[in-house]
Amino acid sequence: MGKSKRNSGPKQGSNRAALIAAREAERASLEAAPVRPFQGVAAECDLVAMREFVPSATAVAPVDASGRTITIATVLPGAVAALVRESDSAVNGFVGLQVQAHSPNIAADLASALEWARQAAPGESLDASIPDGNTPALSEVLDPSAQLDITVYQDFNWWLPEGLEPAPDVAATVERANQAIMPSARLEGDGLVAAWWVDAGAKAHLRWVRPESEDDLMLALARLHAAGDLTLGEGSRYAGSFRAHGLLVPVFDLDPEMHPTEWSLPAVTFGEKLNEALTVDGPLTSEQLRSRDGLRGRQVTLR
Repeated sequence: MGKSKRNSGPKQGSNRAALIAAREAERASLEAAPVRPFQGVAAECDLVAMREFVPSATAVAPVDASGRTITIATVLPGAVAALVRESDSAVNGFVGLQVQAHSPNIAADLASALEWARQAAPGESLDASIPDGNTPALSEVLDPSAQLDITVYQDFNWWLPEGLEPAPDVAATVERANQAIMPSARLEGDGLVAAWWVDAGAKAHLRWVRPESEDDLMLALARLHAAGDLTLGEGSRYAGSFRAHGLLVPVFDLDPEMHPTEWSLPAVTFGEKLNEALTVDGPLTSEQLRSRDGLRGRQVTLR
């Protein structure tokens, strides 16, 4: 009677063995990824927004760059991780959040790119930032107490160095990017942090990255929904929420005919109600429980 091969595992070198090894590597990679990679820095919410859905924006990084300005950008030409330029005898570094390749820990990627941009020579670029055991924590590179002073653009013309005539292929790349961009704005007002408006064409949206734990925020949203307060007022509708890098992002559909600044005051008012709901302790009522279950059914996960 021949020896049973049951449970002997896939043959070494077989396609099945390769697939299993790839799945195990992917699982180990996911396990190594922090749930909230940007936790520990005050700018966490805006970093998540710039990483996931803001088209074109920059912010001078709050780092000690020894005289060199380092700019954090949503995306750089070619979706590279970093580049260094010299302009008017000043050397400036740029790091991108939306990149072609990244490790499981995007905060470590950013820290590594910031360190590279502090030291690289003008004209150099970094295709991918691969952190190693010597990469410091992001909170050791960025000022952990500083919010970002963000400049929002409606095009990608800032990709082009001032005073230089771009090569035809570079100019064409910028033009293509400009044609595809969706108008966006970061709402300003008391208590508004990482509240982003975007014009998606048929609708406009408010995407508000919140710092609270998902459970606490969901309870507060449920209380507001049950009270009829889950709204920014006329011309708005709560659309749902999505998770991104450990944070929950409530989304509202908005009247696209209204200017983004017209939503600042309604957002401030809603933010005050939300903050008040976050302080409420005690179990949810039956109506609030139904609201919570309904809201959870309208969640998706980006990362």
